[in-house]
Amino acid sequence: MDGANQSSVSEFVLLGLTNSWEIQLLLFLFSLMLYVASMMGNSLIVLTVISDPHLHSPMYFLLANLSFIDMGVSCVSCPKMLYDLFRKHKVISFGGCITQIFFIHVIGGVEMVLLIAMAFDRYVAICKPLHYLTIMSPRLCIFFLVSAWIIGIIHSMIQMVFVVNLPFCGPNVLDSFYCDLPRFIKLACTDTYRLEFMVTAISGFISVGSFIILLISYAVIILTVHKHSSGGSSKALSTLSAHITVVVLFFGPLIFFYAWPSPSIHLDKFLAIFDAILTPVLNPMIYTFRNQEMKVAMKRVCRQLVTDRKIS
Repeated sequence: MDGANQSSVSEFVLLGLTNSWEIQLLLFLFSLMLYVASMMGNSLIVLTVISDPHLHSPMYFLLANLSFIDMGVSCVSCPKMLYDLFRKHKVISFGGCITQIFFIHVIGGVEMVLLIAMAFDRYVAICKPLHYLTIMSPRLCIFFLVSAWIIGIIHSMIQMVFVVNLPFCGPNVLDSFYCDLPRFIKLACTDTYRLEFMVTAISGFISVGSFIILLISYAVIILTVHKHSSGGSSKALSTLSAHITVVVLFFGPLIFFYAWPSPSIHLDKFLAIFDAILTPVLNPMIYTFRNQEMKVAMKRVCRQLVTDRKIS
């Protein structure tokens, strides 16, 4: 945090989403409802996968970790946004801003790798079913998880090394409800063209590249399903459609933020809300509504929780 000491700016002012009291109240109720639903839904998925032996498979292991990451997505920016909705002077400290950016990129990197791992899991399950358990071994699943966290941390640290040493002498106003890297960099009292290019090159290129790779992977899997159509093809396509939907929901806002910068503040804020609040709620809904095995297991876990509560 040496960069903070060299800067005359110790905090940043967040303009938030709106100045209208009525809209702020509606946003608070709407966001609080989605935040609670996200934490409860993703927690239930994690608890279900851990407690139900029928779900101790690579696919559900990766899904539980994705749900855990989605809880992190909700916690990084949503509580601060809810708190600030009723404050006239919305501020965040320099260190708090850096911390928020750091965890946003760590979580984003981890989720990106997990989505790629889930695509690989579906590829093996559909294209090489006889070798599925051999290829998707517990060791490989742990390797995917550890790799995801290492890549996420390295991805974030590379950008933080350059950002924390930037000088800030004013202005210190961010037209957002959280600290995001592109707007944060623009406030520095120095030429940031190269740094902005680096952020676009790293985050933008990785986002677009990973998105294209995933789309190609799922296209190959879908073609394989059609070539070897059987009784389980509809179930496979239903599972794939859920995965593809989650991939689009995750990469859409990322590509807009880092690879396709736009002067439209309103669209930028809408996608930020969508990415921070709506996506963590939609992910568990998409996976559970399209997965009969998961729905049955979740009902079983809920009944067990109710029974245990009555006994105690």
